[in-house]
Amino acid sequence: MVRRITLGSGDPKRLFVGGLHGDEWRHTSGLLESLDAPGAGTLVVIPKLTDLAYVSTLDERYYTGYGRDLIAAIEETRPAIYLELHSYSDFDGLTDSRRIDKKGVPAYVELEDGVLIGSISPILRRKCFSVHNFCVSFEIPDENGRSHRTITRLLDFVKDCVSVGYFVDFLLEQYPEQGRVAIANYKRFYGLV
Repeated sequence: MVRRITLGSGDPKRLFVGGLHGDEWRHTSGLLESLDAPGAGTLVVIPKLTDLAYVSTLDERYYTGYGRDLIAAIEETRPAIYLELHSYSDFDGLTDSRRIDKKGVPAYVELEDGVLIGSISPILRRKCFSVHNFCVSFEIPDENGRSHRTITRLLDFVKDCVSVGYFVDFLLEQYPEQGRVAIANYKRFYGLV
C-alpha cells in the first residue's frame, strides 16, 4: 500500500506525488514530507510511489504496472491541482528543443538553479484529468543543494494555489521568459492555440 499524507480538508484538493520510479524518491520524498497544510483546502502527499526499476511515465506500460497505484490515488482524491516531483541526471535530454520529436512531449524549461517545469505525461493527463485541472511536473537535479531552496519555494506556492490562473500569474511574474515558453509549449502540444 502506498503511504499517503493528508493535510488540511475541503476544496480545492491537491495531490503531490514523488518517487514515481527508480531511486528518485531519495531526492524528492523529504521535500514533499516537509510540507505543511495549505491555507485552505486539502493537500494529499505521496512521498514515494515506488522504488522499483525505472519505467518512463511516457510509456503506457507504466500505468498498467505500479502506476496503477497512482491512478487509484487520483481517482480517490479527485484533485483539481496535481503535481509530480521528479529528479534527473540528464538535463540536456529533458530540455532538448527536439524532445517533442524524440519523446513525443515538449521540452522542460529551466526556471532557476536547475529546477525544471513541464507537463505531466499526456497518457496520464488524458486518462485522469480534464482541461480544467491544473497539472504540473517539476524536475530537480539529483545533486544540487541550491535547487532545494527553489523547489521548496515553488512547492509552498503550489500547495496554496486555488486555480491554474493563480499559478500562471505567479509564473509569469517570477519567471516571465521561462513562463511564456512553458505555457506556449503546453498550449501548442494540447492544441489550445
